[in-house]
Amino acid sequence: MTVEFRSLHKSFGATKALDGLDLTAHQGELLALLGPSGCGKTTALRMLAGFEHPDSGQVLVDGEDISEVPAHRRDAGMVFQSYSLFPHLTAADNVAFGLRMRKVGAAERRARAAELLELVGLPQHADRYPHQMSGGQQQRVALARALALRPKVLLLDEPLSALDAKVRVQLREEIRRLQQELAITTVFVTHDQEEALSTADRVAVMRDGRLEQCASPAELYDTPSTAFVAEFVGTMNRLPGRATGDGTVEVLGQRLPVRGAADTSGAVDVLVRPEAVDATADEDGSARVTATAFHGAVTRLTVTLADGTTVKADIPSHRASDLAAGAAATVTLPERPVLIEAHAA
Repeated sequence: MTVEFRSLHKSFGATKALDGLDLTAHQGELLALLGPSGCGKTTALRMLAGFEHPDSGQVLVDGEDISEVPAHRRDAGMVFQSYSLFPHLTAADNVAFGLRMRKVGAAERRARAAELLELVGLPQHADRYPHQMSGGQQQRVALARALALRPKVLLLDEPLSALDAKVRVQLREEIRRLQQELAITTVFVTHDQEEALSTADRVAVMRDGRLEQCASPAELYDTPSTAFVAEFVGTMNRLPGRATGDGTVEVLGQRLPVRGAADTSGAVDVLVRPEAVDATADEDGSARVTATAFHGAVTRLTVTLADGTTVKADIPSHRASDLAAGAAATVTLPERPVLIEAHAA
């Protein structure tokens, strides 16, 4: 099952929710829609589910335009942030609810519900009601219910945001395992970058109703195509630099190659991840460590440069003993292409 959003436009009054969205989810992949609140990711998901209709553009499934097909005929299973379980039904009856609506026999409903509760690790919870289960268990039941009708597409709308951190990690791993085991095309909406990067085959970063970049998690993190993507996905330093117009930029006393925008010249910001910044203890160094934060194998340093610019640098913790707060240091960057952003005119 391939899903395609083709030139989707949608407005709610004066607010543009989608502004020409073009995006494809391939057969069997988990595609995460990532972006800040109001970027249009949930509107796109609701259009795929059939709960919203585009002002213009198309939603296609395996090449067929389903933009006007009613939600109940779209063969999609949806899991919401709020679980949305029926409080008066047991876990098994919640899972089997859609089957009952389709007049499936009682014996087959029970067997399918038991199979799915086993799949999500809750076989012993079949007779429990929602109020007798934790949030993580309720969301597992909601996931099983979405899968009961064997949908061709699974839609996940911020399904983990109401859970605590430990349960959220466990359940996202469970969702990924099930998605791969069932080979079901899945569209996952989230505002949590870590969740998207750790779960998805590809991540589509959205902004103001448009697609900024869609790529694998590694590509998105290592080679973001825009400054917005670079700063939204992970931590990013902005360092003052000067582009020379010949495809290089001067920054921290070094000359580095520019990734894209090779003809840019003049004052720019150079975007560099903390793990790409190296700091070494140096009595004659012009930078000074102002704070440290231990993160296990890595320690994050906050370093203030001579011009007052603050830089974050992630270094191996075994090297951090000489770089306590107050230590003088020298900061350098690796010889590899960097992303730059010209100053506004």
